[in-house]
Amino acid sequence: MPFNLPILLTWLRILAIPLLIAVYYLPTDWASAHERDLAATIIFIAAAFTDWADGYLARKLDQTSAFGAFLDPVADKLMVAAALIVLVQLGRTDAIVATIIIGREITISALREWMARIGATKSVAVSMLGKIKTAAQMVAIPLLLYHAEFLGTDSRQFGNWLIWIAALLTLWSMGYYLRMAWPEIAARSHEK
Repeated sequence: MPFNLPILLTWLRILAIPLLIAVYYLPTDWASAHERDLAATIIFIAAAFTDWADGYLARKLDQTSAFGAFLDPVADKLMVAAALIVLVQLGRTDAIVATIIIGREITISALREWMARIGATKSVAVSMLGKIKTAAQMVAIPLLLYHAEFLGTDSRQFGNWLIWIAALLTLWSMGYYLRMAWPEIAARSHEK
């Protein structure tokens, strides 16, 4: 297993997951509700920054690796899933939104694994639609974690709109990836 700065940042993103969750288990005399929300928001934003930084540094330092390419999306999906589950528990988003987003990630990850196994990964390469979906959820989640007014804007309302937009884009992008993979699926549906 290679170890370099980009992979270290990816591991730090994974290690941030229990911190994000633990913030909400702090005793109330240690941190107010707003302080917990602020800490969770900062942790999530820092983790999102490491997602950008690890990819940038891997390319810039020529430290790309198969292990890094595997670990990076796993870290992203784990962080988003953990944040969504926290938000559902806090009553800040609907379970249906979390189910759509997490379910899509599992489905597309499995589809990509299968397509890689049959040598057809280009059919399910990351699309612009997937990037827009990711951007919407990466803005929505910190707004919902923060859960207060920010710069004169109600972060709850804006975050809710964005997370529903992300859920719709999630379904759309899943449909897109399945449509792109369908010829391979249909061609192999009768194989044993």
